Amino acid sequence: MAEPLTPTEMAGWRAYIESSQLLMTQLEEDMRAESGLTFNDYHVLVLLSEAPDGRLRMGELASRLVFSPSRLTYQIGSMEKRGLVARESCPEDRRGSEAVLTAEGLRTLREAAPHHLRSVRANFMDGLDETEIAVLTRVFTRLGERLRAERVAQ
Repeated sequence: MAEPLTPTEMAGWRAYIESSQLLMTQLEEDMRAESGLTFNDYHVLVLLSEAPDGRLRMGELASRLVFSPSRLTYQIGSMEKRGLVARESCPEDRRGSEAVLTAEGLRTLREAAPHHLRSVRANFMDGLDETEIAVLTRVFTRLGERLRAERVAQ
């Protein structure tokens, strides 16, 4: 059996869970109200906009989003219907497929980005000082690296 959390650990854990859920809910509500996008739609568009030629292999995209293949297939299918992305065969091997950012997807991202930035600032960044942001960056970078390494090792 796992060792119980100390009161300090429990307080930290509960504060993280409750505040992160509140934050993500608010960001999602703001995103939908301003652009009609979901947070996942926005994240896909950002990742594709940063990728060479606006395209990523489906497996790479699923990994970066921490999505199962079926969840990504559903997500991309929904976005394809709205003209935000396209699914194409990989030019290198034709067996795999890639998600590709469309002109409509890029336009939608560019319109949504300023609203999302305002929401992130208002709901997260503006309540923290530089030292707190630096601590969060260190903690979550280290945690993310460890969790990604454990996923790869599985």
